[in-house]
Amino acid sequence: MADLVLAALEAFIVRAKAATYVGAWHEEPSSRPGSHDLRFASGSFAYLDSNVGGSDFLGQELVTFLGKPAWAMNYYGYLLRPDLIDAARAGAVIKESLSALYFQGRFLGGHVHTVGEDVYTDTNTGDVARFSGTEWITRRGERVYELAYEGGLVKE
Repeated sequence: MADLVLAALEAFIVRAKAATYVGAWHEEPSSRPGSHDLRFASGSFAYLDSNVGGSDFLGQELVTFLGKPAWAMNYYGYLLRPDLIDAARAGAVIKESLSALYFQGRFLGGHVHTVGEDVYTDTNTGDVARFSGTEWITRRGERVYELAYEGGLVKE
């Protein structure tokens, strides 16, 4: 993909992520048994984030361009210390932290954000075409939540 197209794709991904998980979204009908699905569309792009689970969860984001798969990301998140943080608190920290990241117009490139006594950290390598990373939350210096992700362009 040309740089201009990659820039448009990345801008769309940021808008889609901001409008769904961290935005005022409503869950769509489930596409798989037990899945939680979020959708967003703009112009020739469409986005689907579909995940299963709760405090420990696995999901995939898919962007289509003109109806064909163009980009995808897989993720798996889990509580490391459910005695110190629950799924609701982890979700609140993640949403606030990602909202700040998306406000910067990006979803990659690393990010650290403090919410009360919790510190959200994201680190990754690569770019929108191919990347992998990890996000985590620490409380009083101890890692209490973690999520691994990877993704990039998909081609037929």
